[in-house]
Amino acid sequence: MSRTDVLDPEVGRALSVLSAAAKKGLGDPALAELVVIRASQLNHCAFCLDMHLAIARKHGVSEQQLDLLAAWEEAEGVYDERERAALALTEAVTVLTEGFVPDAVYARAARHFDEGRLAHLIGLVVAINNWNRVMVSRRIPPGGYTP
Repeated sequence: MSRTDVLDPEVGRALSVLSAAAKKGLGDPALAELVVIRASQLNHCAFCLDMHLAIARKHGVSEQQLDLLAAWEEAEGVYDERERAALALTEAVTVLTEGFVPDAVYARAARHFDEGRLAHLIGLVVAINNWNRVMVSRRIPPGGYTP
């Protein structure tokens, strides 16, 4: 099953195009997978976690980074400053508890990503949050992903 199988084909294609464009524009497949995995952890999306953990391994993300991702803030030395800035922004965009992304979190990310890459990073977080909400609301179980 692909993610597009669970939606109207036009909606599925649109979400797929957004995801692909954001990943391509970010230019770092390993970082992109860390971002989508962290958002999927926060959203409790088992299907997306199963899928993106497999993809992350193919892109060379270390087992240590995957194992500690839920506690990335405490995992000193495991993630570089660019990864940490991206993960902080991912959490802020995914969990809008204050109704906005804190200025300090945005500024931290802006120090590590030029304007275009920052737009693609935010687009990627928006895209995976859309997928997570679709998969969780449709109760799509893990294990069914095929590339």
